[in-house]
Amino acid sequence: MKVVFHPDFQTVYTSDPAAAEGRIEAVVDAIRDQAEFVAAVPASEDDIRAVHTAMHVMRVREKGLYEISALAAGGAIQAAEIGLQEPCFAAIRPPGHHASADSSWGFCYFNNMAVALTSLKRRKLIASAFVLDFDLHFGDGNVNILGPQPWVEIHNPRERDRHEYLREVAQVLSGVTADIIGISAGFDHHREDWGGLLETDDYYRMGFLVRETANRCRGGCFAILEGGYNHEMIGPCAAALTAGMSA
Repeated sequence: MKVVFHPDFQTVYTSDPAAAEGRIEAVVDAIRDQAEFVAAVPASEDDIRAVHTAMHVMRVREKGLYEISALAAGGAIQAAEIGLQEPCFAAIRPPGHHASADSSWGFCYFNNMAVALTSLKRRKLIASAFVLDFDLHFGDGNVNILGPQPWVEIHNPRERDRHEYLREVAQVLSGVTADIIGISAGFDHHREDWGGLLETDDYYRMGFLVRETANRCRGGCFAILEGGYNHEMIGPCAAALTAGMSA
């Protein structure tokens, strides 16, 4: 499976948990044996400005976070492009699903999912998209930017029972018709992370369901890293998801 990555993602660029030393390394180490790594390249400012305001881009620059955030957004675009042909995972940071057009929080700066899908749509590579955001925290940035778009559907599972959660995901995916499915892959819902809900194998199951749905739609699928803060579990969870998407 192709995995978009860059050594610069190992940089500790802020003091927040998403930038913690060893976090991205744990993901890469866990998936190394099943991955064909592709070097991430930065998103163009044109791609970023297609979803973010000039003022927001300026604020990110002033924080000294433009370069790493543009690299993450570019990695997401690459993963989406590859995903049209075969499943792909972007091991990127900073995450993005809390970034709205003119604001951001939750360790996010640019909305990687929105930048990626909007780039595909602007180039007429897709006509429709579906986003499954299974991060513990509601992806308000995804919804704020992509929600009003008639060509995008978004689902954030909200069940608090593990079996009902997986049933909800399966039920929603059974009705999906889209050219591409993007996963905002936060692993902080794991039972040994902040959410305390899901097992490692559940990420395999969701990855498999997404790939199965994409095949039914004759479309593509990709995933981009969002949350997940237990360094001992984020790697196995990422490995389970990518294995499910590749099955």
